[in-house]
Amino acid sequence: MTDTEPGAIHKTDQPGFDRRLLPPMMLGSVLNPINSTIISVALVPIGKALGAPASQTAWLVSALYLATSLGQPVVGRLIDLFGPRRLFLASTSLVGVAGVVGTLAPNMAVLIVARVLLGFGTCSGYPAAMALVRSEAKRTGRDSPGGVLTALAVANQTIAVIGPLLGGLLIAVGGWRATFALNVPLSVASVVLGLLWLPRSAPATGDPAERRGRLVSQLDLPGMLLFAATLTSLLLFLMNPHPRDWYLLVIAAALGAGFAVRELRAAAPFIDLRVFGGNTPLLATYVRALVAYVVAYAFLYGFSQWTEEGYGLSPFRAGLVQIPTFLVAIGVSIVSGRRPGVRGKLLVGAAGQIVACLLMLTLGGSSPLWTLFLVTLVFGIPQGLNNLALQNSVYFQADPERIASSAGLLRTFAYIGSMIASSAAAASFGKHIDTGGMHHLVWIMLAAGALYLLLSVFDRSLGRAPAPDTQAAK
Repeated sequence: MTDTEPGAIHKTDQPGFDRRLLPPMMLGSVLNPINSTIISVALVPIGKALGAPASQTAWLVSALYLATSLGQPVVGRLIDLFGPRRLFLASTSLVGVAGVVGTLAPNMAVLIVARVLLGFGTCSGYPAAMALVRSEAKRTGRDSPGGVLTALAVANQTIAVIGPLLGGLLIAVGGWRATFALNVPLSVASVVLGLLWLPRSAPATGDPAERRGRLVSQLDLPGMLLFAATLTSLLLFLMNPHPRDWYLLVIAAALGAGFAVRELRAAAPFIDLRVFGGNTPLLATYVRALVAYVVAYAFLYGFSQWTEEGYGLSPFRAGLVQIPTFLVAIGVSIVSGRRPGVRGKLLVGAAGQIVACLLMLTLGGSSPLWTLFLVTLVFGIPQGLNNLALQNSVYFQADPERIASSAGLLRTFAYIGSMIASSAAAASFGKHIDTGGMHHLVWIMLAAGALYLLLSVFDRSLGRAPAPDTQAAK
């Protein structure tokens, strides 16, 4: 892309990135990881309070990811078309509603409804943040500083790792319901920050009827519905995989084929499969995200539950055990974020996952406490590297006009990985969380980690990643 082409980013004397956007960007983007990670230490207390085994409480994890996997790319596409402000305000308001429902929930069914609402409510934060980074680059005529992307990754990484500790503290002070109540003040803060600083979209012009017709064609509602139906069928199978549910895979395959046909024929497709066909690096990034998050979330949920029920720690102490992951991940993200390349980050992150998994195989109910800290310390390395590398890859590989929906798809693939991890944890533990089940889960994590390493080693396009002050060639 040259400087004369539309969307080109080049250095000028225009103002820099509007720092007032950072607070709503950061807070909105961390709403999902907050709710993803806090629940990891709340599953056991919820199960005991409501008389539900691990196989049932796993639905609290799956429900959020099912809703978010569906909602992220859809909301991302709406943000591409309408701008981030309205979608951000609407969805973060829904987070507050979900917090109230979860806090007052009398049974597991209502709790699952609250988690579904949280899933949809947290859909806009990350796509909106990525869209704002790209729009600021367009407004100023220069690419946004690498520190902004790093700050976004660090904020998400910080919450993802500190979440179990925060969850344990909330449970110690106010019980498991406090982990849902937290969403009310977070929602209020997000809405206020969005109202204050998110830019308004340009006023609509032209004939209203023509404008509505144009928007309907750009939305590709049939494509969205087929995508949602395909993903729902697939994720329902992944939530509790069993041979008797083979028909769900058949339905998912048939719907997926229909979705592909629709998108290839649509003038303004929801997901432009033709672009993806010519953008192999972006597709590879999505696949890497899936397998990377199988490992990350299997560790988050499996290790957290084992430290409580299999090792005997309280929820708060189980959160404390993961402090080394938090400290190492933040340090690694800050240091590595100054370097534009992603290949080295991916390779070291893949190796770190494998080493941490091997260390987990040495753990047992009588292991010294320091060995648990060692495992969480090592896991901090891939936690700090993988999220940053995958985010930066999408930012430079995606079509600038579809950056929000592309960022949403990154999260969708990550959540499919988390669904696989949740199913693997439920299958490994069954009704009782013990060391044998944890070791079974680790072998699944090792297989995913090895695949992640191979995908990174043999992807030659990684060596051609653009520097932060350039635009990826399209």
